[in-house]
Amino acid sequence: MIPLILAQGAGLSLAMAAAWAFQKRVGNAGWVDVFWTFAVGGVALAGALAPFPAVGLPARQITVAALTALWAMRLGLHLRARVRSRPEDARYAGFRRDWGARFQGRLFWLLMIQAAAAWPLVVAMMLAARNPAPAWQWTDFVAAAVIAVSLVGEALADRDLARFVADPANAGRVCDRGLWAWSRHPNYFFEFLGWCAWPVFAFNTAWPISLLAIAAPVMMYWLLVHVSGIPLLEQVMLRSRGDAYRAYQRRTSAFFPLPPRRED
Repeated sequence: MIPLILAQGAGLSLAMAAAWAFQKRVGNAGWVDVFWTFAVGGVALAGALAPFPAVGLPARQITVAALTALWAMRLGLHLRARVRSRPEDARYAGFRRDWGARFQGRLFWLLMIQAAAAWPLVVAMMLAARNPAPAWQWTDFVAAAVIAVSLVGEALADRDLARFVADPANAGRVCDRGLWAWSRHPNYFFEFLGWCAWPVFAFNTAWPISLLAIAAPVMMYWLLVHVSGIPLLEQVMLRSRGDAYRAYQRRTSAFFPLPPRRED
C-alpha cells in the first residue's frame, strides 16, 4: 500500500509540472485548474484500479473508479469550457500582476503545493476503492448517495451561474438566484460534500489505514474556505461589485446553504 501511495504523490507532482509548462506556453494560468482536476482523477483512478494490493469487493472497486471518473470529467470539462471562453481567471491574473517577473517561478512552487494538497485526496479515493470488506456495506450506499447529491448540486449551481452571467441585463450585478440565494459559494459546498463520501466508502473497523481517508474532506474544506477558494474569490468580487456584494455577504451564508437573512 505504501509504494502505491508514494507513486500517487509522484504522479501528481509530474502532472502539475506539466500544467506549469502548458500554462507558460499558452499564457493563461487558468489552465492549471483543468490540469489539477484531471490529474487528481487520473491518479486516483490508477490507484483504485491497480491490481495490487488485493481489494475486498471488485464491484466496489469498479463503482468507486466510475464515480471518480464521473467527478473528474464533469468538473474538468466545465473548467475547460470556462478557461477557453473567458480571460485569465482573476486569481491568477492578480498573482501575475503582483508577482511581476517572479510570476512563473512562484507559480511553479504554488503548483507543487497544490500537488501536495491533492495527495490526501487521491489517497482517500484509493482507500475507498480498496476497502477489504468482502460484501456491500450500508456505508457504500450512503457514500454513493452523497456523491450523487454533490454532483447534481454542483451542476445546478454552475448552470444557474452560467445563465445569470450570460444575460447582458445582469452585467455588474451579483447572482443571488436559486442555490446562490442560500450560499455565496454553493458550488464549493457541493464539491466539499462529495469529498465527504470517500471516507464513508473506505471506513472499515478492521482496516485502520482507512482512517487516512478522513484527511480528504478536511483538506478540501480548508482549501475552499480558508485558502484558495472563498478568500481569494471574495476579494475579487468585492473589488468588482463593491456595496452590492457587501449586501449579498450580509444576507447570504458564505458556505453552508442556509435560508437568506433578512436585511433591516
